[in-house]
Amino acid sequence: MKKIAFSVLTVFGCLLLTNAQSISDNAIGLRLGDSDGLGAEISYQRALGDNNRLELDLGWRTGNNFDGFKLVGLYQWVWHIDGGFNWYAGAGAGVASYDYDAPTNDSETFFLIAGDIGIEYDFDIPLLLSLDFRPEIGFGDVNDDTNFDIALSIRYQF
Repeated sequence: MKKIAFSVLTVFGCLLLTNAQSISDNAIGLRLGDSDGLGAEISYQRALGDNNRLELDLGWRTGNNFDGFKLVGLYQWVWHIDGGFNWYAGAGAGVASYDYDAPTNDSETFFLIAGDIGIEYDFDIPLLLSLDFRPEIGFGDVNDDTNFDIALSIRYQF
């Protein structure tokens, strides 16, 4: 009898402490950030499980001396905080191409790895707002350093 009572209490306790998070199957929108100039990315998220998702971002970057594009894929883990608030972290990789105008008149295509940590709010309507920090390490001849990207995102969930 003690084993049954202990098992019931354990299962009941786990159910109370478990905070299941259901994320949207799909979300698409804009990620507006800053990395070596004003940048905008088209962002798509696809749920892979209850707490995991894949994020793909296709961005354009412009600055005083360069133009470029970047495609990044991130695997993210999502944790529920309270109400509609969640926080997430992830890692991934990407490819980018930059064309420098001055002073070197050079262009380069390179690979990068990225991390991601952020907070989001899931409204009762199909709207998701998030703020994230993404450090990126480039592996190219010119882009062989670390960039820090902070962005505000707005996405439609479906």
